[in-house]
Amino acid sequence: MTARAHEREIAERAAREAGAIVRGYYERGVQVAEKGPDDPVTRADLEANARIRTLIAGAFPEDGWLSEETADSAERLGRRRVWVVDPLDGTKEFIQHIPEFCVCIALVENGRPVVAVEYNPAADRLYAAARGQGTTVNGAAARVSRTARVPDAVVLASRSEDKRGEWDAFKGRVHVRLTGSVAFKLAELATGAGDATFTLTPKNEWDVCAGTLLVEEAGGRVTDLHGAPLVFNQPKTLRPGMIASNGALHDGLLALIATFRATFALRRVVKHAWVAGHRFLSDQSADTR
Repeated sequence: MTARAHEREIAERAAREAGAIVRGYYERGVQVAEKGPDDPVTRADLEANARIRTLIAGAFPEDGWLSEETADSAERLGRRRVWVVDPLDGTKEFIQHIPEFCVCIALVENGRPVVAVEYNPAADRLYAAARGQGTTVNGAAARVSRTARVPDAVVLASRSEDKRGEWDAFKGRVHVRLTGSVAFKLAELATGAGDATFTLTPKNEWDVCAGTLLVEEAGGRVTDLHGAPLVFNQPKTLRPGMIASNGALHDGLLALIATFRATFALRRVVKHAWVAGHRFLSDQSADTR
């Protein structure tokens, strides 16, 4: 038996059983509540979360737990092994009947994911990986793309971010393809269905943990916006942006993002300086009247 085979088996079972719950609500509809502004939750999220926790805790009672739909506890920080879960990443897509969402389960050891499973019940696609053992989709080996030039890159992007204009600066520099949840984007990237994905918007650990291992084990690379590997089971779960790629594109995309951020920062400085200068001149004019 390979290392962590039992953990992977339980994670796959939990993802499929939670996915069956999600699919049931997807087909017949579900009421929506709001946890906060632009942050919906449904019974599918909560019931899937409960099912995953029952199976994981039953098999590994000593492990820690971090989930989007469970109140966080600092107790997990003292555990060597922690399960990081999003029972339904892509609730917005789920509600809108866009079949681009996933159940996400990852096991983290010493800050790094070592087992990852994502399941898209709408398409019956199970993405799975274990550290050092590669990534599979429904049992078949998966690999990232080989695209090497940034202008040729197909970058999977968030619809919400695009609506806010956050991708305008990158259109024309890469091929932007609007795609579902961040976990779904990472899973599809691992199969070569896109060349990269990134976000300048903060994401929680449960959004990207499982997908990080899927991409890495498929031959790709996942880092923060400065090129450092992502570390999980941190006191603050919110990560300030991330980038995932097939590896070949990574440095070029990091440079593109850095250029955009520097230009954006400069524009903000100039704007603030202009406003301050305008106020100063207005005050001076008023004093001479």
